[in-house]
Amino acid sequence: MDPLPTSTMPKEASEQVLLEPYKYICQIPGKQVRTKLSAAFNHWLRIPEDKQKLIGDVIQMLHNASLIIDDIEDSSKLRRGIPVAHSIFGVAQTINSANYVYFLALNELNHLKNAEVTSVFTEQLLELHRGQGMDIYWRDAVICPTEEDYKLMVIRKTGGLFGLAVRLMQLFSENKRDFKPLLDVLGLYFQIRDDYANLLSDEYKANKSYCEDLTEGKFSFPIIHAIRANRQDNTLLNVLRQRTTDNDVKKYCVDYMKKMGSFVYTRSYLIELEQQAVVLIESHGGNPHLTALIKELSKIYTSPQQTTSAHPQGQCPGQGQSGAQGDNS
Repeated sequence: MDPLPTSTMPKEASEQVLLEPYKYICQIPGKQVRTKLSAAFNHWLRIPEDKQKLIGDVIQMLHNASLIIDDIEDSSKLRRGIPVAHSIFGVAQTINSANYVYFLALNELNHLKNAEVTSVFTEQLLELHRGQGMDIYWRDAVICPTEEDYKLMVIRKTGGLFGLAVRLMQLFSENKRDFKPLLDVLGLYFQIRDDYANLLSDEYKANKSYCEDLTEGKFSFPIIHAIRANRQDNTLLNVLRQRTTDNDVKKYCVDYMKKMGSFVYTRSYLIELEQQAVVLIESHGGNPHLTALIKELSKIYTSPQQTTSAHPQGQCPGQGQSGAQGDNS
């Protein structure tokens, strides 16, 4: 009987092959918001530093892996200013690498030696995929969701990793308070801020591409508002259906959304979410780290330049904002 085959490739070399697409995207670090968030929550939870670091690292692994999959699902071209991983390594290898990292992350969590880790991990990753699935369905079927349905999707999708970090940390903390209302608000805040930035931020244009949400056919918060502000006009729906890469068409859509008051509405809702977050933070005794993080993130919609760019040219706040009340005024 012939002996079982053995690999001629050292384990380290095969690991390098498996992780190459993942490491490629990690070469340009993002803003590490999720890592900062878990560190900020430790102001309340006070778990040992080694456990907090391990959980923070795992959340970052999962976030980066999910971005790789997102880029494939969205047919993105750029991520953090460089070509997306699947354009370099191919779709098949890139999917395998991202999925491999999901399980590496779970394997890392096993070092925490807590029986509840696996169930918490599974529950939160299921929520993330439920949210992502609805986002993809609306996009591909060209169905504009209601604002409330969109918010529920965001809480599941964006809040999935937020909730995972805090729930894992609470396994090792005496603080068992219910942080879900705060996490839901933060999930909405982070995603809707990202929606706003995608269409207006110069930094976003450099790191991704101009108004990428329009090219992806994505129903983001300001796009949903603009569509529902004038249901007799199918301009945006038609553009989303086309998956346009024409910057002139996208600029026209941005101007249209400004006329509909969609950026003013989005900015107002971001300010409302920020205020809700501050109140909830204070209800837990305050948290200077979390408050500072929110203040830093708010600059994208509170700077004079961004405030001006949200309005039609030559128009002051409060003038001619047709449809700005939307579904949830």
